[in-house]
Amino acid sequence: NLKSYYTGQVRIQHADFEKYERYNPLHLGVDWTNIEPILAKNSNVQSATPRINFPANMYLGEKTHGVMGVGVDFAKEEAFIDFPSLVKEGRLPETGKNEILMGFALARDMNLGLGDKITLLSTTATRGSNAFTFQIVGIAGFPVASLNVNTVWAPIDRIQRFLGMDGIAQEILVMLNDTADENLVATQIGNEIESKLGITTDTRSWRDLNKLYGMLRIAKVAYYFIAMFFFVLGSTVIINTTMMVIFERMREIGTLSALGMQGSELTRLFLLEGFFISVIGSFFGALIGFIGIYYLGKVGLDFTEALSGVDMEISSILYPETSVLTAILVWAYAVVISTLSTFIPSRHASKIQPVEALRYV
Repeated sequence: NLKSYYTGQVRIQHADFEKYERYNPLHLGVDWTNIEPILAKNSNVQSATPRINFPANMYLGEKTHGVMGVGVDFAKEEAFIDFPSLVKEGRLPETGKNEILMGFALARDMNLGLGDKITLLSTTATRGSNAFTFQIVGIAGFPVASLNVNTVWAPIDRIQRFLGMDGIAQEILVMLNDTADENLVATQIGNEIESKLGITTDTRSWRDLNKLYGMLRIAKVAYYFIAMFFFVLGSTVIINTTMMVIFERMREIGTLSALGMQGSELTRLFLLEGFFISVIGSFFGALIGFIGIYYLGKVGLDFTEALSGVDMEISSILYPETSVLTAILVWAYAVVISTLSTFIPSRHASKIQPVEALRYV
């Protein structure tokens, strides 16, 4: 989602845009017309697309509503966003026409549908104001909840006309070939633009741009510690249950001992019993868990409504990933813990005299 909807693998902006971003400095754009040929000649670049993000007030009769507008070239966006698959109703806006694509939650909240017209008022690149009327031709469902709530998409040529940015884009997103080094190519593109056009840009890879990605990397470490905690907690349950089973069978142990079984034989008997029970039980437990996760990985967990007010680059539909290796490791861990947990109580029980063992109720 980060690369598709927000940053690409490499993002190109005016060198000062981020510094003044809170003021919506549309005049600090990048020359898409001259930069596109440079990117086209770069063997590491797979595709590139211009975008313009702008805040606007949406007027509908006497009602107003704040939205984020995005001007895109729908044809060039194919490598980034699969717009046709996201459209729930209608179609995509056409180049050269005042048409927009709207998130389904925004359309629902504003009671809008296909064919309705809205007026957008925004600040232009010359720091003035301008208003355009657009017709809704498509309603879409995006995997990022915030895009469904407050975002509209329109052809970039109409947005450039609307905001006074002919030939200019607010940012350029770039996708690279699989073998390309993102940081290296970002530096290369920035240097090439500066040498050929004489302008300095802020060209960085997506890993350097998004703070959420860095937070997730830290969170991943925390998740491992949480997982370890639950593993230990689960282990105590297994150990406690196994020990209780052994101590509840003291009369049986006494009987077997009275019949002539040696202590080592008793220990081995219960050790093998615990092993085979844990093998079967852990297998079915891991299998059921694997099937459940595999199913959820196909259908997804839909948090669209729950995340509708969350402005984060997180997909509202989560697809858990299955891992055969993880399932095998969990199964093996459960078998080892269950088997070892029978050793101590069975060893202790085997040392008790038959007469004492037979007194247990």
